[in-house]
Amino acid sequence: MIQKLRLLLSVYLLIGTVFASSGIAAVTLSNSHMRLGFDESTGALIEACLAETGFNLVLPHANNSLWHLLRPDGTFITPEDACSFSFTKAPSENSVEFLWKGFDDPRSRNLEVQVSVTLPENKQESHWNLALHDSDDFGFYQIAFPRMTSLAAQKNEALAVPFWMGEVTSSARELLNPADAPALRRSWEYPGLLSLQCLTFYGDQGGLMLSTRDSTAIRREFAVFGGERNALGIEISHPVSPASANYQLSGDVLLSLFTGDWFDAALLYRRERDALPYAEQSRVRTNQIPDWAEETGLWIWNRDASPGVLSPAAALQKEMAAPVSVFWHWWHGCAYDAGFPEYLPPREGAESFKHALGAAQKEGIHAIVYMNQRLWGMDTTSWKEKDAQRYAVKGADGTIRREIYNTFTQSPCASMCMGTSFWRNTYADIAEKVLLELGADGIYMDQACSSLACYDQEHPHPPGGGPWWMQGFQQLASDIRQRCLPVKAPVLAGEGCGEAWLPHLDLMLSLQVSLERYAAPGQWEPIPFFHAVYHDCARFFGNYCSLTRPPYDSLWPKESAPDRPLALLDKKFAAQFRLEQGRSFIWGQIPCIANFLPEQLTSRREELSFLKTLVHLRLKTLKYLRDGIMLAPPDIGSPLIEIPTSRLSIYAGQHDAVQEYTRLVPSVLAAAWQASDGNVAVALVNIGDSTEEIELSLESSRYPLGEKGKVRRITADTEEEMGLWTQGQALHALTLEGSSLAVVEYLCEMEP
Repeated sequence: MIQKLRLLLSVYLLIGTVFASSGIAAVTLSNSHMRLGFDESTGALIEACLAETGFNLVLPHANNSLWHLLRPDGTFITPEDACSFSFTKAPSENSVEFLWKGFDDPRSRNLEVQVSVTLPENKQESHWNLALHDSDDFGFYQIAFPRMTSLAAQKNEALAVPFWMGEVTSSARELLNPADAPALRRSWEYPGLLSLQCLTFYGDQGGLMLSTRDSTAIRREFAVFGGERNALGIEISHPVSPASANYQLSGDVLLSLFTGDWFDAALLYRRERDALPYAEQSRVRTNQIPDWAEETGLWIWNRDASPGVLSPAAALQKEMAAPVSVFWHWWHGCAYDAGFPEYLPPREGAESFKHALGAAQKEGIHAIVYMNQRLWGMDTTSWKEKDAQRYAVKGADGTIRREIYNTFTQSPCASMCMGTSFWRNTYADIAEKVLLELGADGIYMDQACSSLACYDQEHPHPPGGGPWWMQGFQQLASDIRQRCLPVKAPVLAGEGCGEAWLPHLDLMLSLQVSLERYAAPGQWEPIPFFHAVYHDCARFFGNYCSLTRPPYDSLWPKESAPDRPLALLDKKFAAQFRLEQGRSFIWGQIPCIANFLPEQLTSRREELSFLKTLVHLRLKTLKYLRDGIMLAPPDIGSPLIEIPTSRLSIYAGQHDAVQEYTRLVPSVLAAAWQASDGNVAVALVNIGDSTEEIELSLESSRYPLGEKGKVRRITADTEEEMGLWTQGQALHALTLEGSSLAVVEYLCEMEP
């Protein structure tokens, strides 16, 4: 221990010498994990050093100004605009306080900006806060804090973003600094597209995570941006009321330093998640999810009237010999992405819909139906008759942003404001009819896990961002459920993932397992970032995994219709099908198939046999793959294989064609899990056609194995012993045939 402390001290002294030789005097905070250094003359961050590697994650000579204050007119104030700067260090608390004042801007002459940074002992995180004082009316609407404008480049660097499920890129600098073009900025709002309150950047020599721990669900933007010399910066933007004379951040910002990758960052977040209310208040933890949703073995995602939805579901349930539930689009009487919210009556008529659904429910098939939770078609009759524009989201300029999703009709939609009772009541009234009169088992609330800022001063909420959007969604979900009592407990599902929605949604549609079908190749890869933090508190389902070309809504223009909607894709894309289903399986989601037709049971027998095996193996191992906690991805040394990959729009137009490319993927997918009884399992899927020899090596230093135990291999049909492990190290080889799955279980032997 003494030797380790001496080494740590030597590293810190060396770093201090480097900064001294560069002519930068620094005020520093340090503990056993990290060291922070700030320019004594400006307060700029010049050092964020990980003790384990001695690597400085920021460039000391870059202009790492800690904050920017932005006005609605686009002007801003930075630390460089202050005539006076001072700092006070409190060694007993390992903290420092910075103060900027004396600004030249006549609108901010009395403004004082105060920043505090604290580094607790034996923690990998530092705590940052900002306050604005003593201004009559400084007129700012957004604060960027903290800002790090130049993260140091390192080998194998990556940016991981909890964009819903999660995505990672190793090309962040290139994406943000395009050749012969200005540097770009990319932001994600929380709560919303950002499912967790964090961003993380890491490489071989260390990583950092910028996060907040705010339980009020105030809307923020987390952003990365490019700059000169291929720079990569990171910041958080916080909303503030322009009329505020004093302001302080709601909760601290955390800067954490670590070694490892995105999963290690997720572990840091998971260890502190209990400081937030979302896990304990989740629908899973409070046992409020209806049994049929918990027991679903497979979801079918079909569209249009009941003959094309419920009949295929019945055929699929018979073939799978497992409970099948229906994710039902295009049941409604309006054209998709154009006529919302004029959902009623169903396009096949209310009586036909109720009769077909009732018959399916007698066979144990349940259905949730599509209802977008924020869009109103601006060309609809109801838009004009109900004067809906009054209750739409308004931008800072007071206008409605026209959103066009329907490429065939170019029909504009408006986002409705969740902070208005008008919209919540409109949506709940329709949902009540769908659930109680038509008999649906639940509602899929499209675009649910997203939030918007609204500046309409006639609405009953503060202008801009704030907690009011989530408060409005909570009221909406509660109202829908209350209206259904005591007749039924409806399932409410939403698009995407988000911790703030865990107390309100039963199911989260998680589609990034199918990222290749809709995203540009080679830029981002899907990762189960959110699942690594909250899997035991959530239920995930869905993918775009289809054996056919997309369908076409019969209510869209006939001249745009394809010749053969739902035509089978080429069999060469079978490995892509297994890749998407395999990700769903190993990452703990309820499997799903889109656009299923009964004839596929014959024409695509191999793919559906693979899916059936996957469904049954998952149902045998629910204590891991439904209820378990995700562990670090095991390194199994899987070879890479090149597979044909299809990319085409979700909905087919007349001129759409399958875009095809090849990509390298691991032949064997793997993920590790721990059940509530303490046992560990590794889920494995061979998506290739060839047999693979796999070596599984797990150690108690990384996995909660215990000292010794036995190992067994579980398949859909068999269970067999594989041997023992001792001394906290399990090393076992196994053979996986092509297109096969297995779960390797580690049964810990308890000490007497």
